[in-house]
Amino acid sequence: MVMKASLQLKMGQSLTMTPQLQQAIRLLQLSTLDLQQEIQQALDSNPMLETPEDDDVADGNESSPENDSDDQGEETAAATESAADWDESENGPDWASENDIPDNIPDDLPVDTAWDDIYQSAPAPAARNDDENDSDFETRNSPAETLQDHLEWQLNLTPMSERDQAIAHALMDAVDERGYLTSPIEEIHSGLADDSEDDPLELDEVEAVLHRLQHFDPPGVFARDLQECLLIQLNQLPPDTPWLSQARLVITHYINLLGNRDYAQLLRRSRLKEDQLRDVLALITGLNPRPGDSVDRAEPDYVIPDVIVRKHNERWRVELNPEIAPRIRVNASYASLIKRADSSADNTYLRDQLQEAKWFIKSLQSRNETLLKVATRIVEHQQGFLDHGEEAMKPLILSDIAQAVEMHESTISRVTTQKYMHTPRGIFELKYFFSSHVSTDEGGECSSTAIRAMIKKLIAAETPKKPLSDSKIAAMLGEQGIKVARRTVAKYREAMHIPPSNERKRLV
Repeated sequence: MVMKASLQLKMGQSLTMTPQLQQAIRLLQLSTLDLQQEIQQALDSNPMLETPEDDDVADGNESSPENDSDDQGEETAAATESAADWDESENGPDWASENDIPDNIPDDLPVDTAWDDIYQSAPAPAARNDDENDSDFETRNSPAETLQDHLEWQLNLTPMSERDQAIAHALMDAVDERGYLTSPIEEIHSGLADDSEDDPLELDEVEAVLHRLQHFDPPGVFARDLQECLLIQLNQLPPDTPWLSQARLVITHYINLLGNRDYAQLLRRSRLKEDQLRDVLALITGLNPRPGDSVDRAEPDYVIPDVIVRKHNERWRVELNPEIAPRIRVNASYASLIKRADSSADNTYLRDQLQEAKWFIKSLQSRNETLLKVATRIVEHQQGFLDHGEEAMKPLILSDIAQAVEMHESTISRVTTQKYMHTPRGIFELKYFFSSHVSTDEGGECSSTAIRAMIKKLIAAETPKKPLSDSKIAAMLGEQGIKVARRTVAKYREAMHIPPSNERKRLV
């Protein structure tokens, strides 16, 4: 067999992911907090990068009023240049000027590609808040007090024998996050009795300690069920509280009727008049069925908006938040140390760091130009929402914005994830402005977000004694020309955490 070498020419297309493109993609999908961390890491690792503040400190001018004024003017100019209206939607913020970069770099940095085929995003870390005030920082970042911590603190202040303290700790271990005792008291007694063979523990002792613990804060804690929880809270109210005895009567004997909102039976059996029952229910509804929630609360997440929307001269303007990331530039002093035709290790290191710094700055510019461009198109499309609220929200899908900015849909999806817009109506994630549509009788389209707002408005205006059913709401929307099925109304209502009509029924 004879092997013969030959040359063949083939044509094909392939996507090559350069390190620079990978960096641009990664920066584009980062949230504001992650971007700040990424920029800080770049400043720490690359000596070619610096902030204008670093340069001022090095020159010893950080305390000069003139320099402070210049810095403020520079920041103001940067913020002004970042503003965009419908005729200037492609302007980006002044993150770095050409004078900050010694050599020319390509202007066209591709950021549009099939994201899901290239970069798999990792879960974003929990949001954190930085504050210059030390005391406020410690308050916000200290571990939140749990219900167990709160109960333990009160137990340490309560005079008890060692025997009773052991019982109290056993009872405390059986309390869940709601504040309820989850284990039967007989079971707790049985577990403690096995450890006290010399001096047998009586069930009455456990009951006595439990009654003492039921006076702890928050009121209603250590209850074994809802009925006991509410009665504990009623018993801690002043004796002269109006309608206190009637409230105890309703909770003790008719709590099931109250839960089913069977007010007709409740009026007949309690022998109360309607206006009297109304006052009794007002007292009961002021109680807390989940006392533990008042102590064991989740820490809030703090959101920093990426984009700010303001109305100026009757036109909505969009600008990037100048506070989301520090201004960075290439350190001209270090860049001037690079020598051409020098292949030494030090010179090669400086040249590589300079190239990385230039690409990083260019990637930041590209990220913010893309974000501003997308946010501008969203605001242009949703001016009705900004002027009139949720009911004026228009249907919008990713492909609409993708076509407007000439990018791939997956790119728009990444750009709008974990990016927030500050508007006069509040702070919203960019994804909030996207919604499906429902047909109208006139052949038009209505946003699902607008329909949710209409449903919420109808329910807020309903008669408490006779709440609107999902079918009735669908019929009322149909009268406004919106074609929506009963099951769609139910789905939207559940998404807004609004209970069904039988649970919304009130006596008043």
